[in-house]
Amino acid sequence: MTQAPELMVSQWFNTKAELSLAALRGKVVVIEAFQMLCPGCIMRGIPLAQSIQRTFSPSQVAVIGLHSVFEHHAAMSPVSLEAFLHEFRITFPVAVDAAGPDNFPRTMSAYQLRGTPSLLIIDQQGVLRAHYFGHVSELEVGAVIASLIAPEAIQFAATGAEVSGAGCAV
Repeated sequence: MTQAPELMVSQWFNTKAELSLAALRGKVVVIEAFQMLCPGCIMRGIPLAQSIQRTFSPSQVAVIGLHSVFEHHAAMSPVSLEAFLHEFRITFPVAVDAAGPDNFPRTMSAYQLRGTPSLLIIDQQGVLRAHYFGHVSELEVGAVIASLIAPEAIQFAATGAEVSGAGCAV
């Protein structure tokens, strides 16, 4: 397995210090790639990231937004993004994906993202474990994160072992 590419960032919001995947080793890292003018991001991607942030302990799971602008560049300036983050009450750290050749986002290119919203899940060792494009269910994402946090618990549940009082007896 190979390490997930490092984030290439031109600016950070909602954090006092720059973040890196290397510095977050030991935690599951969830990256929500979005554009503030993307309807799917506003209706599904960002609420999913906010739900993950509320559900899992920050000592185990780090949620990062990645503003990857590949269209409407003039409308999605840092000033606009700052207002957007405030209005939508986004509290997790948000990175602005650095522009590469032809103004295409560098991190988006490194992860071969097809568009937004995209969700990436990176394990505690820095390995990309899941990559979603578009709508993904909270249940599926939660199961992936839980399996990375406590693989032995998931394995136990999958073995069909009996748990006292958990079912109906015949």
